[in-house]
Amino acid sequence: METGSRLAALSLLLFAMLSPCVCSLNPGEIDPLLYEEQLLWVSGAQGQVNTYRIPLLTFTPKGSLLAFAEGRKSSSSDVGAKFIALRRSTDKGATWSPTTFILDDGTKPDGLNLGSVVVDEEVGSVILIYTICFHLYLCRPSSTMMVESVDDGLSWSPPRNLSVQLGIKNFVGGPGFGIQKRYEPAKGRLVVCGHGTLEGDGVFCILSDDHGHNWYNGAALKSIPYNQKKRAQDFNPDECQPVEMPDGSIIINVRNQNNYHCRCRIVVRSRDGGLTLPVDDLIFDYALVDPVVAAGALQKDGVMYFTNPSNEQHRVNLTLRWSLTDGKSWENKVVQIWAGPSGYSSITSLNSGSVEDRKYIFIIYEKGHKVYDETVSFAKIHLYGGQ
Repeated sequence: METGSRLAALSLLLFAMLSPCVCSLNPGEIDPLLYEEQLLWVSGAQGQVNTYRIPLLTFTPKGSLLAFAEGRKSSSSDVGAKFIALRRSTDKGATWSPTTFILDDGTKPDGLNLGSVVVDEEVGSVILIYTICFHLYLCRPSSTMMVESVDDGLSWSPPRNLSVQLGIKNFVGGPGFGIQKRYEPAKGRLVVCGHGTLEGDGVFCILSDDHGHNWYNGAALKSIPYNQKKRAQDFNPDECQPVEMPDGSIIINVRNQNNYHCRCRIVVRSRDGGLTLPVDDLIFDYALVDPVVAAGALQKDGVMYFTNPSNEQHRVNLTLRWSLTDGKSWENKVVQIWAGPSGYSSITSLNSGSVEDRKYIFIIYEKGHKVYDETVSFAKIHLYGGQ
């Protein structure tokens, strides 16, 4: 009898250890906590760089974190000569490599502008899309460029000019991440969405169906009036972040440059893999109050996450929100990442399938005490840490 009880108890213990319900994470119990934070770059403090801006963050197929930023050489201006700075982490953000400059535009008056990073999990590569001469300041034409790493971000290919395939136009990705479609339609397609100049602005997507070898133009949601000077409250969609939903559609969260209709975000959806962005699928998300800025968005395990400086007028109050309804509504509770000056942000997560990795998301953002571009900071968020 005693032996039988021990065997029964052992069986129950083994069942509990192996049962998937013990390891399941309930989205309804999400209660994010700022778990760790560290500065990756400090403007004006590192030799040849005046200002670090436009942070991007991604995981590689091998599980390393790559953090990118523009190293603006002589000022904080969008124009001027720049580096693209990179730091790597192989331990999920606990430690980081020294900064390396993977691209250097020399002394160009309208140098490079960082766009989007896209991971091709099928072939194990990381592609970085950027632009040269975007503002046409003392130069022309604008060129959409690409570099690629096939060794986990340790080395990068020579730059390729994609204008040969895309045509000459002013286009800069994101800033943020591009996506590789996980679901039909167009499973495996690389989709990078960005914007044009302020006159010829709008959301535009470029697509590749062969792992970045060839690119072509996809969806276009143009500003109104297009290629003309804008006034306040004109329709002028700008910097954007695409995310793929479980039904295979692509939701793009967009900067509302001229505050058309509201001081909030524009959200538009593509149902054909980035080929079109019909106005029938465009909404204004009044819950996502915004001071006109690039924001972060991420879809993870059925939950949509969003970061921006949550303020109608000023780039302050970097805030994390989340939605259990694919962005149709947002939870009332929010997490304030930083109360002070804060600017552009980007979110990523590791999709390894492990329970531990499902507990975390990672945020990179512009952070300051007096102005938002004083530093670039990395934050690790425990999604269930506040319980």
